[in-house]
Amino acid sequence: MNTTTASSPATRAYSKLDPRSIKAIAFDMQGTLLDFYSTIVEAGSKFSVKHATAAEWSGLLAHWRHAYRVQLDQVIDGTISWRSTDQIYRETLDTALQASSWEDALTPQDRTELSAAWSNLKPWPDTRPGLLQLRDRYTLSTLSNGSMSSLIHIVKQRALPFDCVLTAELVRSSKPDPKVYALAQRSLGLAADEILMVACHKYDLEAAKAFGFRVAFIPRPLEFGPDSNPDTRDETCFDAFAPSLTALAELLNR
Repeated sequence: MNTTTASSPATRAYSKLDPRSIKAIAFDMQGTLLDFYSTIVEAGSKFSVKHATAAEWSGLLAHWRHAYRVQLDQVIDGTISWRSTDQIYRETLDTALQASSWEDALTPQDRTELSAAWSNLKPWPDTRPGLLQLRDRYTLSTLSNGSMSSLIHIVKQRALPFDCVLTAELVRSSKPDPKVYALAQRSLGLAADEILMVACHKYDLEAAKAFGFRVAFIPRPLEFGPDSNPDTRDETCFDAFAPSLTALAELLNR
């Protein structure tokens, strides 16, 4: 591991991969290719105007994402029965709102509309250009914890050039469950080490690496907003590291 701080990601792009050994690339979506923070905060701000409330959406989003992750982990370990991430987002929004002083301002219809914003996430500026650079040489697939319906909608709405849409919903689990990576290998019909997993989340890459995938890290220092401090340091387990998807595409297309 290098000494780069979490608030100052490494800028040196590298790849230890032979690009000829990679046949397909699987992408995490929320956070890695999609900017959920600004999408959700902008959606929430519309309700603040509508109801004349001084809601602090950045803080609420942090509570909401935490409650969402807790439920995902409960699904993986069998503590609760499987449910789609769309359902989890709707249920955990109520949990997050309980900590706010303006909980009663949002009607059930407001909450349903706000939760639906997760199906309309905006890509990061480098997402579509990077995918377009990669599409001719590699098979491109999503591998997300998001629902199939939300990912299909986003891919079509944002014109993202994927060959395949895969989500953990297809095996009724969530990453980092090995079943999700097995889904990708089975669906793509490749050896594990012919698949490159791209993510900004280290737990995802660690699990993919343990399954046999090659892994590439793209830091997203603004994933949780301008006041966050995500861990964007390099790690020895990474096969590639790049500050953007376009920079990664340049490495892989050599």
